Amino acid sequence: MAQSQDTFNKKEKEKKRLKKRQDKQAKREERKANASEGGLDSMIAYVDEFGNLTDTPPDPTKKVKVNLDDIEISVRKKTEEDVPAVRTGRVEFYNDAKGFGFIKEQDSQEKYFVHVSGLLQPIKEGDLVTFELQRGTKGMNAFNVNKV
Repeated sequence: MAQSQDTFNKKEKEKKRLKKRQDKQAKREERKANASEGGLDSMIAYVDEFGNLTDTPPDPTKKVKVNLDDIEISVRKKTEEDVPAVRTGRVEFYNDAKGFGFIKEQDSQEKYFVHVSGLLQPIKEGDLVTFELQRGTKGMNAFNVNKV
């Protein structure tokens, strides 16, 4: 008759596996026994009229009706009156050899690129100028640049 193929090592592994399964089952039963009552209801949070989180549902008498037409989702588009056509600024940097520079607007302190092709008169650094803006490939460009 043949001997059993169960070696000592196999028996030990099987004992460990069974022990682990029993421990897991015991933990599961312990969690069920110690579980707080309420389940999902105890986890729900509400927002009151001031924007604070609470565990009590909102009072229906404090409900406010909002007209959907009063809600504005987007920002008002700029119109021609909002954006001045001619702006003033000071030449921050200008390179005659390369034919480009930057103008800093007086109102918003924004810097705009200027190319020699957009000049009406020759300019140099520090000059006070008027200009208009147009969209370029990398941002806004000054054109129709004129000394003040």
